[in-house]
Amino acid sequence: MDLTRGSLVIEIGGREADDLYADLTRLEVELADDAPATFRLSLALYRGRDGAWPYLDEERLRVWSRVAVSVGFADGGHEELVSGYVTRVRPWFDADEARCTLEVEGMDGSVLMDREEKLKDWPNKKDSDIAREILGSYGFAARVEETLVVHDEALSTVIQRETDHQFLKRLAQRNSFSCWVEGSIGHFRPLPADPVPQPTLAAHFGAETSLASFTATVDALRPAEVGMFQVDRFGKEVIAAGAQTPARQPLGRMGAAALLPRGMDPGRVYVAKNAATGLPEMAALCQGVFDEGGWFVSGEGETLPAAYGHVLRPRGLVTVKGVGESYSGVYYVSYVRHTLTAAGYTQFFRVRRDALFPTGAEDFSSGGAPELL
Repeated sequence: MDLTRGSLVIEIGGREADDLYADLTRLEVELADDAPATFRLSLALYRGRDGAWPYLDEERLRVWSRVAVSVGFADGGHEELVSGYVTRVRPWFDADEARCTLEVEGMDGSVLMDREEKLKDWPNKKDSDIAREILGSYGFAARVEETLVVHDEALSTVIQRETDHQFLKRLAQRNSFSCWVEGSIGHFRPLPADPVPQPTLAAHFGAETSLASFTATVDALRPAEVGMFQVDRFGKEVIAAGAQTPARQPLGRMGAAALLPRGMDPGRVYVAKNAATGLPEMAALCQGVFDEGGWFVSGEGETLPAAYGHVLRPRGLVTVKGVGESYSGVYYVSYVRHTLTAAGYTQFFRVRRDALFPTGAEDFSSGGAPELL
């Protein structure tokens, strides 16, 4: 993939910035399941004959300009990597004029929700009602899954003491949800976002090989049962909740419990410094902590520059094959760093899994990924 028009599309303020491609030396887009998407453009900076530096004084490259980045494929389609706002501009002047650069950095639309700390009460609402109202106030189309508990002001009122983004992340965590912004859509719902795996990643698989590298780690200390205790504010008795089994369907055949030696009990942790309005919220919080700790298999790797032909995304699943029976199967994608330079397009990724060995239901075909330009 070249940094040229067609294989890469950069839009600023809704218009393609095709004059930037010739001076673009590097583009990085970082996508993570627990953080806003970010981008970084590096442009070669030259001094004109009149002594001025092109790009430096252009309005379109100032902070808060709207930017969208997409990559193109041989079938003619494009996939958007990120859209958001410029949040930092940094020129670098070197003694060697040929090494002067301009870096333009930015974040997705969630940055708009993280600029003002608020003190606000939310009486008689479910967490999902709050999320829908906040996301809509910023113009996002809200994709929200309903929560169950209504916070009756006679019993308890939800109090916000942070930015809207921090507040929604907190509400999401106690419901075993996640909150993020993708393009013009704000999400408040469980992960993975899509149960259908992305096109398969393959190692040492002939013409289907799409992995330049892959490594996996099994962490015996990570999985643990979860408990929580709290004093009921009305009855004054101690109430307890816990989680010992996953809420989701395991991604493999052999979970952490099956790996324990005979007579060895699983680890156990207790949730502290978190308040809940009652048993339903306590149970949801414990389940979320348990499920997060259940990812005892982690992996990372890099795609081959021209073989994968697909934008690998976090918050979804991907099938990996050719790495042995224990480690082949479906993984959850937690992080992807897309890097585009004159040398090509690479994707460094991190994945995780709550079991070893395939279940037998996996589709290990190539997935029909289109060829890269």
